[in-house]
Amino acid sequence: PIGYSQARIRPWTCLAAMATLNSTGIAPSRVRVSRDGARIPTRVQSASAGRKRVVAVRASGSDKPKEVTLLDYGVGNVRSVRNAIKYLGYTVREVEKPSDIASADRLVFPGVGSFGAAMDILKAKGFADPLKDYLQEGKPFLGVCLGMQLLFEGSEESEGVEGLGVVPGVVGGFDTTLGLPVPHMGWSGVSQKQPSAFMQHVQNGQRVYFVHSYRVEETEANKDWTLSTTNYGGEFISAIQKGDVMATQFHPEKSGTVGLQLFKSFLDGEKLESDSGLKDGLGFPLNSNGAVELSKRVIACLDVRANDNGDLVVTKGDQYDVREKEGENDVRNLGKPVELCSR
Repeated sequence: PIGYSQARIRPWTCLAAMATLNSTGIAPSRVRVSRDGARIPTRVQSASAGRKRVVAVRASGSDKPKEVTLLDYGVGNVRSVRNAIKYLGYTVREVEKPSDIASADRLVFPGVGSFGAAMDILKAKGFADPLKDYLQEGKPFLGVCLGMQLLFEGSEESEGVEGLGVVPGVVGGFDTTLGLPVPHMGWSGVSQKQPSAFMQHVQNGQRVYFVHSYRVEETEANKDWTLSTTNYGGEFISAIQKGDVMATQFHPEKSGTVGLQLFKSFLDGEKLESDSGLKDGLGFPLNSNGAVELSKRVIACLDVRANDNGDLVVTKGDQYDVREKEGENDVRNLGKPVELCSR
């Protein structure tokens, strides 16, 4: 339910996934089947940690219909988000007109694409003002990736384009002089800065999945919004929250069991447990800055194909369409396979 086809899973893909998760110190996810045939993912902490802890994520038993509104403005594939929501027992109500935003009880906004293009589409469809009103009213909201960045005042990615301006600050690019690959792609740890019902089941240092080229730095003006930070060539904001408005730079829908738990906490409207403070780390290795390092990962597969010049390139498709939407309509080129693997 979190982004992978159930039709066919190759053994080497599973082994690669286990190697990736094992590098974090957490055993790979397992699945148990309940009496009613439902598949329930669990995660077992490694024996080296001194004890076993099983986390099961499942929708609560209730006959009351549960619905969440999804703002998909038509750019990119948000199927993984839909699958995660449905897996947790909720039905998805799509935003089709501006009034659907105002009437939403809970709104999920998985942003995809560039900052400027996203704002243009939101304005063209009449979604921008109702969304800003919804946020300013403090109604339950969860933004993901670009869905977090658009809450800020603007972005260096699209200079001159105003964001929703709910959160102070401007989205900036990573410092490429440090030699780190951009986009930041992989499993990095989060450091929680304030107690939160949304993240009360997440331990400091827990790794979640990122893929982004721009980030927001914490300032005095947005410090009260900062829920967690992550280090990648410097500290940046990886999650924000104020009241019932929250958003993540990482992708919960691609972060395994911990991501499903985050969705569940938001969808169920969990309250902060009285004894829930900031959780201790899980013994993840720290770098010289005291931050959890980017996980060493096994690349399970690369989508490699020839471009129009006959060169083999790593590409990424949108519904199997691997060509750029603008310019010369070239095959999308993310780099050379051997160079990417050597990272």
